[in-house]
Amino acid sequence: MFAIDHQILIAAVLLFAGVISSKLSPRIGLPVLVIFLGIGMLAGEDGIGRIQFDDVQTAHALGTLALAVILFDGGLQTSLSSIKLVWKPASALATIGVAITAGITGTAAAYILDLPLLIGFLLGAIVGSTDAAAVFTILRGAGIHLSPRLKSTLEIESASNDPMAIFLTIGILQIITMDNAPSFELALLFVQQMGIGSLVGLAIGYPALKLINKITLQAPGLYPVMVAACGLLSFGVAATLGGSGFLAIFISGVIIGNGRFVYQRATFLFHDGLAWLCQISMFVMLGLLVTPSSLIHVWKEGLLIALVLVFVARPLAVAPLLSLFGFNKREIGLVAWVGLRGSVPIILAIFPLLFGLPEAPLLFNVVFFVVLISATLQGSTLPWMARKLGLIEAPPATPSVTLEMAALAEVDADIVRYTLGENSKVSNLTVFQLALPEGAVVAMIVRQDDVFPPRGSTKLLPEDHLFIVLKPGLRDYVDCIFSTIEPNLATDLPNGTLFLKGSSTLEDIARAYGIRIGAVDNSKLSAFLKQEMPVLEVGRQYKAKEGVFTITSLQGLEIGTVSFTRLEQN
Repeated sequence: MFAIDHQILIAAVLLFAGVISSKLSPRIGLPVLVIFLGIGMLAGEDGIGRIQFDDVQTAHALGTLALAVILFDGGLQTSLSSIKLVWKPASALATIGVAITAGITGTAAAYILDLPLLIGFLLGAIVGSTDAAAVFTILRGAGIHLSPRLKSTLEIESASNDPMAIFLTIGILQIITMDNAPSFELALLFVQQMGIGSLVGLAIGYPALKLINKITLQAPGLYPVMVAACGLLSFGVAATLGGSGFLAIFISGVIIGNGRFVYQRATFLFHDGLAWLCQISMFVMLGLLVTPSSLIHVWKEGLLIALVLVFVARPLAVAPLLSLFGFNKREIGLVAWVGLRGSVPIILAIFPLLFGLPEAPLLFNVVFFVVLISATLQGSTLPWMARKLGLIEAPPATPSVTLEMAALAEVDADIVRYTLGENSKVSNLTVFQLALPEGAVVAMIVRQDDVFPPRGSTKLLPEDHLFIVLKPGLRDYVDCIFSTIEPNLATDLPNGTLFLKGSSTLEDIARAYGIRIGAVDNSKLSAFLKQEMPVLEVGRQYKAKEGVFTITSLQGLEIGTVSFTRLEQN
């Protein structure tokens, strides 16, 4: 038997163990990354597997690739609306917050480990960023629902703060190894990393989206592969030019994920599976890399540093920054607690080994211990902390799924499925009362074992599955209709033009979109506007408190459709 045959068998067993063990995560309350690390440690030289693995070069290479894929998948799943909502606080946490965390933790580490201050700052920089894979997995898999602003802040911060930690780590290593003092070159390196990374992500993301839609490939399975290639291309180009490949691949993922392209649903599923494969492989590999017996010698120091990081450094970095952006104390408390450390610090801890620092083995073991404490303590208690702070919201009763259309390149429409829950605000209403915008129609309803086309008088019941055909630009408006939260016009409706049917009632429009005009009763929109407009003609406008209504079509003496453009709220 060749050596590779044995290695494939070992890899398959470890991957299988990782996949099966993910079922244990919700039952025992531990994040999956801790379980994956545990599997690696059990399989390692001090565990039952006795597998010896100490190749830091391979660990660094595979870890970097895995991180890039995980960040790309995170970008694909991050909506631009979320970024627009929280980009200011998230970017502050991802840059200034990481620097403050690194400084406080590094100072404490230098004192606790009796190391030079610069070495302490190096350790602080290594553990300065939160882990995107851990945060994404816990927030999306723990079954807790936070407000969009809070959830987006946590996810976008974790996805975008790795470049800052990497910059600080490399910068401090250069100062240590080259015996240079901090200078203008270090600030220039920061601008170079962030600037090139951002520009490359934008420069590749937009053309890639157009290319994916324009090119005709022989097999549908090649489209997800092409998307992955575009992401890795952005990483490689940015890194080659001296920028942050991690920032570039995340940005290109956001651009591609928020576009509309062929086999989009299949692509998302492919990358979700690929990201899971990378998570399992990376954490198990890092578990193999550490020698558990060596952690015993640093557990006291590692525990003290972890406590400083969790209870002192992270809160002091988060509180002043988020208070500037209007977050309340409870929200600040949760963001301070969700500072999970994961694979990034462990991979960065390999850097001192690559640079040959005398303190490198000590730093690696301490960082590994800190990550274990942070992930176990903070990750396992996140749902409890969110409930304790009263930040958990009711789950959406109508999660939606976009279904695949094979000829999507030629069809300017999506098919979206909505499932009505017990608390859905549209339950027991008729299809006509939904006040769907012009360009959206309920094509089919699945009720238990029955499948039938709806009529306007069809009554909607909990557990119904509605399949709606709509134009892509209408998705956000239709989501408002099926949201369990009463819409607030100032924040919930997107900036754009909503086309309403004149036959919709004022009451239905208010319930669906939060647009309240007139008496908000069963009067039709067309009847209300006819009273306000003595002369009916296309283009005539009625200005209300919340926005402008414009007649866009007439059907004889009746108003067919009306466009609504909201007024910006000051």
